Amino acid sequence: MSKLRGISVIFDLDGTLVDSEPHYYEAGRQTLAAYGVHDFTWADHERYVGISTQETVADWKDRYRLPASMDELLAAKNRRYLELARSATRAYPEMRTFVELLAAEGVPMAVASGSSPQAIAAVLSGTGLGAHLHTVVSADEVAHGKPAPDVFLEAARRLGAAPSDCVVLEDAAPGVAAAHAAGMRCLAIPYVPAQADAPEFGTAGLLLRGGQEEFTARSAYDWLVNSAGLS
Repeated sequence: MSKLRGISVIFDLDGTLVDSEPHYYEAGRQTLAAYGVHDFTWADHERYVGISTQETVADWKDRYRLPASMDELLAAKNRRYLELARSATRAYPEMRTFVELLAAEGVPMAVASGSSPQAIAAVLSGTGLGAHLHTVVSADEVAHGKPAPDVFLEAARRLGAAPSDCVVLEDAAPGVAAAHAAGMRCLAIPYVPAQADAPEFGTAGLLLRGGQEEFTARSAYDWLVNSAGLS
C-alpha cells in the first residue's frame, strides 16, 4: 500500500515542473518590441512570474499604453511562446523523477497553471510529462488567476479530492498564496530565490529557499509522507 494514500498532488507548471520562464520572457520581449517597447528586461519579466498570461498582458497594456486589443496581444504572445515551447522546453530532472515516483504509487496528480490550455498542452507533450499528468486546469478556465485559489480548487474538484488532502508544488509567491487560500499544504521552490523572503512564502509547509537546486524527488517524497502523518 502506498504511504501516500489519501494525498493528491497539484503542480504548478512554469518554473516548477519545467524551466519555461526564459521562453515566456523571450515571447514577451518580442511581442512588446513589435509594439515599440524595446527596453523590456529580465528584471521586468520577474514581476510577472506566477501570474496568468491574461493578467500579464492586461498589465502591459496599461503600463506601456499599448493600442492593441487584449485579444490581439494575447494571440501575439501565445503564438510566439508556443513556437518556443514546442521545440525547447526542459523539464527539471528531479521534478520528472518525482512525478514518475508518484505515478508509480498511484498518487492522483494535476497541473494548475496560469498558462493557456494550448501552452500547457504543448509543454506537457513536448517534455513527455503528459504521460503521467492527465488532469490539467488553466487559469483561462476559472474566474480568477493566482493568487486567487480558483485554479487549485478546480484541480481538486476534478481529482475528486478535498482541498485539505491536496499538496501544491509552487515556485512563485502568487501561487503559494493561492494554495494557502485554497486550504492546501504547499511545497515552495522559489524560481527567483531572492524573492524567498516574500511573506507569501512564509505560509508554505516547506520552503526550499535555494529553489530547484535544493529540490530532490526523494526528499520531497519523504516530506509528503511526514507531513501527512503517515511515516
